[in-house]
Formats: sequence, structure tokens, C-alpha cells
Amino acid sequence: MSRKTKQPIDRSSLLQSCSGTLAKIAAKTDFLTKLAAIVRQICPDIPVDAYQIANFNQGAVIIEVKSSVWSQRFQFERMTIAKALNELSQGEFTKIEIKVNPYGAKKIIPEQSQQHRYHTISKSAAAHIEEVAESAPDSLKEKLRSLAKLAK
Repeated sequence: MSRKTKQPIDRSSLLQSCSGTLAKIAAKTDFLTKLAAIVRQICPDIPVDAYQIANFNQGAVIIEVKSSVWSQRFQFERMTIAKALNELSQGEFTKIEIKVNPYGAKKIIPEQSQQHRYHTISKSAAAHIEEVAESAPDSLKEKLRSLAKLAK
């Protein structure tokens, strides 16, 4: 039986196909990238880290800003951005929603890790605290010894 040779499939064709989740994600990413470029061209004085194009849905594009000051700045340019957006999307997106999100995509540190970081001392510091505790009054002695126990 002879062996059939097959041409390799170009993987970029998967992104170009109109059906499938991967094609939809690629199209959405491309659109958001183009929209971010339009916003950068219209408002070059606004720092890139002050805003982000969050999402788009049901005819509206959502822009998240870090403060109300940047929100007001975008309000002044809202019509210009909406006009460029309308041309880019061929009338699909006509509204712009500007939302203030002061935290953005910041990573919030859990309280436990902060407490752990601040409540540890070295062994040498614990030894010095024990020495001081020997000559301290009884009420202070107990507190100093509990502090010395924080050494690992």
C-alpha cells in the first residue's frame, strides 16, 4: 500500500475561519487593539496606564479610567471617539461608556500575608528581647516574651 503525502495545514487559517470560539476571540482582540490605537491617536496626552478598553457589548464600548479626572477628559473627547468608533465598526458600535475603576487590575494582597510579613523577627532580636524581659516589670515581661516567641 502506497503512502499518501499530505500538505501541512496552515494554523493561521484556524483564526481566519468565521466559526468557532477561537475565531471570535481573535476578532474581538483585533477590534480592541484597533480601538485602543484610535483612542491613543485622538487623546495622545492621556497616559496609557490611566485607562483601558475594558469590553464591548450591545452597541457600547466600555472604557475604564483610574480617576474621575481622566473620566472628565474622556467626556470631552467622547464624540470624537464615538465618530471614529462608528466608522471602524461600520455602525455596529455607537455608544461609549466611561467608568471609573480606581483599582484597575491591581492585585490585592490578602491580609494574612501582610500580617505574616510584619509579625516575624530574627532569632538574635528575640534573644535581646529575652534579656531585656528578665529585668523588666512583670506586666511588661509577659508582653516582651510573647514578642520574642515570634522568632522563627
